[in-house]
Amino acid sequence: MNSTKMTLAIAFALFCALPLAAQKTKKAFNGKNFKGWVVPQPNNDNWTIENGILHVKSSEDRKGKILWTEKEYTDFIIEAEYKNVSGIVDTGIFLRSETDQIQIGISGSLKKDVTGSPYIPGKGYPVFSTIDGILKENDWNHIKVKVVGDTYTVWLNGSEVMTYTSPDIPESGPIGLQLHPGNIMAVDYKNIRIAEL
Repeated sequence: MNSTKMTLAIAFALFCALPLAAQKTKKAFNGKNFKGWVVPQPNNDNWTIENGILHVKSSEDRKGKILWTEKEYTDFIIEAEYKNVSGIVDTGIFLRSETDQIQIGISGSLKKDVTGSPYIPGKGYPVFSTIDGILKENDWNHIKVKVVGDTYTVWLNGSEVMTYTSPDIPESGPIGLQLHPGNIMAVDYKNIRIAEL
């Protein structure tokens, strides 16, 4: 086999071997308005957008709310950058429903940072992520979550920190960003992107 044919054969083999996770994510938040998202009502300025950044902050009533995607997803990747701004940040990403959540920030029950860990009502945190030396304080962090079937995997700042198989996760549903009830807190998001697998 000459060098040209060999190069083409190798390139084709590599293309066929690309994993699903290699699919590129697409912008899910345009940085200007809430197109593609369902804003909780009343908003009470809990969710605002400025200079491409989604600002999320508590109201004085400390009521919790969720910003859901309009679209429902089966297998997907979501990634975003987030920064803890003030207060005790206890938030996260809901996967297809409120039954499966990836924690961002301080767990209200455990009183410690368990970012990247799954939280399931009634079960608590079935496994914990490994975040020592990975998270950046007072700065932007990158989170990526891949959901395939009933298994999801989390990366923080490029490092894989957790994988879990959930027995009760719905087959499809929207993706949500949480404003946790009971706290006074603020967190920012930007570069929110989603890929369907």
